[in-house]
Amino acid sequence: MSDLWQILPAAGDIVWCHFPDGIHPRPKPRPALILTVFQEGDALSVRVAYGTSQRVMTLYRGEFSILRAGNPAAFAAAGLSYDTKFNLKQTVILPYSTEYFAVPPAAPHGQTPKLGVLHPSLVRAVQAAYKAASGH
Repeated sequence: MSDLWQILPAAGDIVWCHFPDGIHPRPKPRPALILTVFQEGDALSVRVAYGTSQRVMTLYRGEFSILRAGNPAAFAAAGLSYDTKFNLKQTVILPYSTEYFAVPPAAPHGQTPKLGVLHPSLVRAVQAAYKAASGH
């Protein structure tokens, strides 16, 4: 468990993440969707999906968007500043640590990387994106 953050992450949380480029954390933090949480002893890791505010209206296989105008309740619950799409084909498992996660500028949930949560109205969109990403 992180000794820095008192609130444990959960699947469906949207967090502020330095999503890696394959080798190192990227300097620009971005939203990421937690898909799974793993605990081994005191070590906590999460599988996260990449989020971007670029080209949110163009969705490819394995992607879904959270749009302010399309679903205001889901947008508010997510804690996002901009329309954002998540790519379930671009996921990684990361240690839940300050190397990859940071407290967002507005800190809506206190001193934790959590921005918000996935609204229940988006479950079908996420399931469809997951199914498309996994090729089933």
